Amino acid sequence: MGDMEGKKTNPAAMAADAGREEGEEHDVGDLVGELLEIIDSVGSFGEYRRTQRKESFNLVRRMKLLAPLLEELQDLEYPIPDAAYARLCGLLKAFSAARKLLRCCHDGSKIYLALESEAVMVRFHMVYDRMNQALDGMPYDALAISDEVKEQVELMSLQLRRAKRRIDTQDMELAMDLMVVLSKRDDRNADGAILERLAKKLELQTLPDLRAETMAIKKFIKERCGQNADSTQQILDLLNKFKRVAGIEDANGLSDVTLPKYLEKCPSLMIPNDFLCPVSLEIMSDPVIVATGQTYERRSIQKWLDAGHRNCPKTRQTLAHLSLAPNYALRNLIMQWCEKNKVELLTRDADQDSDHLEQKEEIPSLVRDLYSIHLDVQRKAVKKIRMLSKENPDNRILIAKHGGIPALVSLLPYPDSKIQEHTVTALLNLSIDERNKRIIAKEGAIPAIIEILKSGTVEAKENSATALFSLSMLEENKVMIGNMNGIPPLVDLLRDGTIRGKKDAATALFNLVLNYGNKARAIDAGIVAPLLNVLGDKNLGMVDEALSIFLLLASHPDGHTAIGQLPFIETLVQLIKEGTPKNKECALSVLLELGTHDSSLVSAALRLGVYEHVCEVEKSGTNRAKRKAKSLLPLINKCKGV
Repeated sequence: MGDMEGKKTNPAAMAADAGREEGEEHDVGDLVGELLEIIDSVGSFGEYRRTQRKESFNLVRRMKLLAPLLEELQDLEYPIPDAAYARLCGLLKAFSAARKLLRCCHDGSKIYLALESEAVMVRFHMVYDRMNQALDGMPYDALAISDEVKEQVELMSLQLRRAKRRIDTQDMELAMDLMVVLSKRDDRNADGAILERLAKKLELQTLPDLRAETMAIKKFIKERCGQNADSTQQILDLLNKFKRVAGIEDANGLSDVTLPKYLEKCPSLMIPNDFLCPVSLEIMSDPVIVATGQTYERRSIQKWLDAGHRNCPKTRQTLAHLSLAPNYALRNLIMQWCEKNKVELLTRDADQDSDHLEQKEEIPSLVRDLYSIHLDVQRKAVKKIRMLSKENPDNRILIAKHGGIPALVSLLPYPDSKIQEHTVTALLNLSIDERNKRIIAKEGAIPAIIEILKSGTVEAKENSATALFSLSMLEENKVMIGNMNGIPPLVDLLRDGTIRGKKDAATALFNLVLNYGNKARAIDAGIVAPLLNVLGDKNLGMVDEALSIFLLLASHPDGHTAIGQLPFIETLVQLIKEGTPKNKECALSVLLELGTHDSSLVSAALRLGVYEHVCEVEKSGTNRAKRKAKSLLPLINKCKGV
């Protein structure tokens, strides 16, 4: 008995011996150490871009779940079999790909990650597939892995297999916003509102964020080596638009600093960074020091303070006081440098400053005039407020501050077409400011705007639709507009309006049907028929927008029946065959959504010859279209009985 106890065997060691007979022995220490080092490094990234934040944290969490397995392997006192080593090598490849992806989501271009969100999501799922393949068939018994750790790893593997890509309403909203701002439309305040919402979503509102994004795009372009010029140009276009929203001028989207007109003749001139105002990015002519010790151009920082900000734009610290001290030493250095390099500084036109000051002083009296008993005084006042609220973001804040919103709302029911038109447009302009959206709704403007949408002039109807679109960026306003029957008149405008009116109605309806309850309301209001007309009207150029609305409606049970008719399936098949690359992407998305709920619709598309077109798109379409085609083919093959 004593001999038997003295020769007591370890089952795991016996299994390892068996493994060594079949293949090579491997020292696991370095390999496991590298895997654990990657887990530590991705854990140190901390934050991720907003568009991929959730998925990035999910991936890091899943990687960390494998740490106990790796720590137990690190404690092994004997080499592991070849089969286990091969799987750990596969896991290292998956982890390396994961680290590269997470680094991109940590410090890559926010604009690129938003535009290519689906492609990035595919990369996440490729990493999940690699991790799952590496863990599948891991010889736990041969490695003496505890039951607790084994169960944890198997549970994580199950989660990986179940992980499915999906587009939620936030992604759809982002996709539609990007579609609108990148389209060649007239530059209207509705587009400005979308830009502000995008800037907020992508966290590209502050000067430091825009500078970091510029550097990320520079790095991205360098890595692309001139490839995909069209998508690169889209990224640059968006960057420039975000800079304009923030009040920064940047002609080419790539320079760290802007070369103003007075430097156009000598663009290669290296300007000392300390000479540039952190807000305007231009050479300072009147530098002043704020409470934090930072220096700014007087005009730029004064504008910042006048807008109600009480922190330093660069450091974000709260200012202990609002005094501005002239930085004479820096001013002298700038003057000497300008003289030496023959650079003539342009000072701001005094007339412009006085005009802006006059506007600020004029606003309180204009608001009072809105309550005048004289019609012509009211007309002039509301027209002027419409103009001021369009021109300047600061004016929107001041008009609201002086009680302009309640005064304007009180004029909406006024039986004068011009006053109505100017009033609803002024409220549209004011609604671009996030705080004003809530005030406008709270003051009871929405029912009156809906009434103008029903019975106002052509321009008043169009601007009412755009105002509802702007207000509906807030979820509570989406619900309010739906409950107050704002959707039927928008559907009427989509059916009977001018080209511009139809575009305004479509954009507003898209925003509203992001809300689940509004999907049924839109279907009940008869949205399907006018949307089909939009699809067939080449003059509108709104195929993608219409298909995006159809995609949202298709996710609702009532939408399956209303949309899933043969004429619509014929239209989808035609677009998949002959549409633009973007048309094909959107049409495939809608057919995939419908087919997921009702296979008979896929069968109908199959009879119309869709299979050949889907196969063609899978080979030569855009990346997104290829992914949609690949997802649709199994449904088609199932209907074919393959």
